[in-house]
Amino acid sequence: MPNQRAALNKRPAWNEFAARFSDDQECLASFLALETAEILEGAKPANLLSIINRKRPCGRNLYQLWQRHGAALLSRSGLHFRVMAERGSSVLLLIYHRKTLLQTLARPNVRALLAKAGHADPADLECTLATLQRCFHGNGMPHEIGALLGYPLKDVVGFMGWAALPNSGQGPWKIYGAPEKSLRLAEEFLDCRCRMARRLSCCASPVDCLKLARAA
Repeated sequence: MPNQRAALNKRPAWNEFAARFSDDQECLASFLALETAEILEGAKPANLLSIINRKRPCGRNLYQLWQRHGAALLSRSGLHFRVMAERGSSVLLLIYHRKTLLQTLARPNVRALLAKAGHADPADLECTLATLQRCFHGNGMPHEIGALLGYPLKDVVGFMGWAALPNSGQGPWKIYGAPEKSLRLAEEFLDCRCRMARRLSCCASPVDCLKLARAA
């Protein structure tokens, strides 16, 4: 699997084409489109996104642009978001496709994992997000969030120490047990990001790119 692991390192970065977009909203839309590419294509229910309060190499401060334009841009995209932590120096967002996340929460094994992690009503989306938010506000990391991010449950429970599985690799997340399924999924996520990067590099409208590729 060396070729698979090598491919996972070729992750397109937003800085590669950020300077193409002089308009503030297009600049932010291009960043959000790349960082949510897997959700927009339906491959992933959610992503965690940290936006730091500092200037980027292109000269813009994405944190400030998010404060001014973020909610409006996402409302037109078909995506939802929840601020998990706001620390002044950064904001941590959970950006998600509501229907796909609800389908994830409907899975009995996901509900069981969340219940074991202390969630009072794992089937209720707002209750689950509120519980996760409280954990982040307390400077904790609720590792069960990996289930909502679309990671294989074997990797989530392996990382949490809830299953006696060997650590078998490192992709965008730590892989436990048989790695093949996890590596294929990581490649699928990467392919979504690469397709989005190509669209943005060809000067496609970032606002148009930041829209669900399937019906919401």
